[in-house]
This record gives sequence, C-alpha cells and structure tokens, in this order.
Amino acid sequence: MHILVATDFSTRSQRALRRAAQLAQAKGAELTLIKVVDEDQPQRLVEMEMREAERTLGELIGAMTELREVHCHPIVVGGDPFDGILRAAAAQRADIIVMGTHRKQFLRDIFVGTTIERVIRAGGYPVLMVNNEVDGPYGTVLAPVDLSDASANAIRAARTMGLIDEAHLTILHAFLPSTEGRMHMAGIDEYVSEERQEAKRELTRFLVKNDLGMLKSSLRLKEGGALEVISDVVDQMGPDLLVIGTHGRSGLEKVLLGSVSEEVLRSLNVDILAVPPANRRASLQPGRE
Repeated sequence: MHILVATDFSTRSQRALRRAAQLAQAKGAELTLIKVVDEDQPQRLVEMEMREAERTLGELIGAMTELREVHCHPIVVGGDPFDGILRAAAAQRADIIVMGTHRKQFLRDIFVGTTIERVIRAGGYPVLMVNNEVDGPYGTVLAPVDLSDASANAIRAARTMGLIDEAHLTILHAFLPSTEGRMHMAGIDEYVSEERQEAKRELTRFLVKNDLGMLKSSLRLKEGGALEVISDVVDQMGPDLLVIGTHGRSGLEKVLLGSVSEEVLRSLNVDILAVPPANRRASLQPGRE
C-alpha cells in the first residue's frame, strides 16, 4: 500500500500528515510527502521556494515522531496544487491521497472548487480529507449508502485500507417515500412504517449482493433527503470518519453542478473518505490490471 500526503506546511496539513503516518504504521505502508510549489512566478523565486520546501520537508520528517517507523520520502514538484498532487499520485502509484482541509476562496470555489475537490473530481484516487486532530485509529465510522455500486465500492475501499478495522461501523440509508404510495395509504404512520420496512429490505439485499453482509456494522434508516439525513446523523453520532462514494461525471456537469459528496465535503466538520468509482481508479493506474 502506498499513501500520498500533501502538505502546505499549515496546521491543517500537519493533521493530515499525522493521520497518514498512523495509517502507514498500521498497514506497513510506504508514505510519500509532497509539497507543490506555484510556478506562476519568476523562475528565480520558483527555484528558491523549491529548495526551501525540500529543506522544510526533511526537517518535518525528522521531527515528527509518528514517522520514525514509517518508510517516508519527500518530493517537491512545481505547478498548480491539484495537478501536481495528481501527477505525483500517478508516478508513485498511490493507493490513497491524504489531505487537510484548505482555505476557501468564495468566488473561485463556486466555479472551480477547492484543491481537494479538484483532486477528487479529476483523479481516480480515494481521498481522505482530514479535518480533526488524530487520536488513534478511527473508532466510529459512518457510511451513507444510496444502494449504488459507488457506495459499495467506498465501503470496500475503507475496509481494504484498514480505516474501519478497529471501528464501529454504521451504514446509513436515507429514503424518500413515494408520492403514489402516500396517496394510497389510509394512515400516514402505517405508510411510513411500510416504506421503512421496504427500504430495510432493499438495504439488506444491497449488502448481500455486494458481499458486505458479513461486516460488523449497525444499520440505520432515516426518512429524508440524502444531505439532510447525513448532516443530522453526523450531528447526532459525532463519527470520527465519514465514508462516501462519488459518482463519475464529466464535462461541464462535473465542473458546475454540485453533488451530495461535494456538499458533504464543504459543510461537515468530520474526516471524510471520498472514493471514486472502481473502474475509473483502475483506468488511471498505469500498469495495473
């Protein structure tokens, strides 16, 4: 397993590096620490910043106790942050990218997105966004599912990477009762109960179909829209990690339209693992079957 962690030397990045180090120790993984230097400036300044970044990365690796038993090597590249991170991920054959939250620039984010959102959109890699301080392995994990292949793939990826090894996993499914069903039911309570039972049956079939039925997990169903339900349950549970699958999109739709995943990334103060479709990730990994 190979972990790529990006840093801009901020406190946010320090949290991401500590989480990446904890994960690398647990999985015996290699870790690449990357700093991207902006090349949109005079060449003399670019070269100076790259030398300074190399020195700072070396000091950081030497000073962080969590990295003492981890095979970690630093790299410095030039370019736009999201592009540099993805080029490095491809070159290092990364299995996961770990990043801290980034400062938001309102107008730019509306049309383009933050660096982490652009990495998730343009890349084919699971991305772990670290919001909170590291206090051991994840203990409580929430995995919202919409009964899609993307949702199943996200849970499998979290399991493969050891992110739910020591955690209590809750699988959450939001359901919206059909208008037609509501019109034909005499009592609202009876109607909602029946819809809940049907949603539970569908969730169980989904887990069995995707070989997830044997996971040690709790199932939770809640009526409402996906984002509303996820936000409410995060507030109630206070999970350490949220695992969510992303759906592949292209063109202007990918750039301009929001999604549940992107809204979750922007609005919830919890560590989030965003996992792309499996076929998309495989296609971007050179030399992998």
